[in-house]
Amino acid sequence: MKINKRKLAIFDIDGTVFRSSLLIETTEALIQSGVFSNQARKEYLANYKKWLNRRGSYENYVDAVVKAFIKNIKGVSRRDFLKVVKKTIAFHQGRIYLYTRDLIRFLKKEKYYLLAISNSPKIIVEEFCRRLGFNKVYGQMYEFDKKNKFTGRILFPELISNKAKILERAVKKNNFNFKKSIGVGDTESDIAFLKMVEKPICFNPNQKLYCYAKQQGWQITVERKDVIYHL
Repeated sequence: MKINKRKLAIFDIDGTVFRSSLLIETTEALIQSGVFSNQARKEYLANYKKWLNRRGSYENYVDAVVKAFIKNIKGVSRRDFLKVVKKTIAFHQGRIYLYTRDLIRFLKKEKYYLLAISNSPKIIVEEFCRRLGFNKVYGQMYEFDKKNKFTGRILFPELISNKAKILERAVKKNNFNFKKSIGVGDTESDIAFLKMVEKPICFNPNQKLYCYAKQQGWQITVERKDVIYHL
């Protein structure tokens, strides 16, 4: 008896579906709610201003937020964290790109298995992607102590940093079909899994991914205001 394999679509989330960073918006919300102190914002403010004034990179800004998050999350209860996450996602849920929003809707109708791979904390990504109908989410996993409080330690960091390995792991556990498979990413860290799919889509790519995509002849799509360009 022939078993029909499921068609697969893989999405990066931050900057690809969500028009910001889930970690940045959650960190800001944790500060505003008093779960994090105002000092946490000072730890990445300089990098934010440099990026805003185009004197520094967005990557450096995000890295500074990640460091501030890891430093300040220690001792925070899972309950308090989830409360902030749910409010943050509910507020920002509509802040998504039209191109990827419509692509997700189309792929769901075509019975694709939707997989999200993100470097943001899995708890946040799951809440965001659940509302969009994703089947599976991979994200950074943080350790909790016996009192259900964050220890500040990331579990298996080497795994989530390699998105190709994550995809290979998902394929082993499921009956996926790489024929007509689709991948959507926006930075060079997504190249590893984009190389594995039949149709890679570079959406609002940074310079490194753009240059690589041009060499490979991959689809490059840019959404600016209410216009979608296919380069």
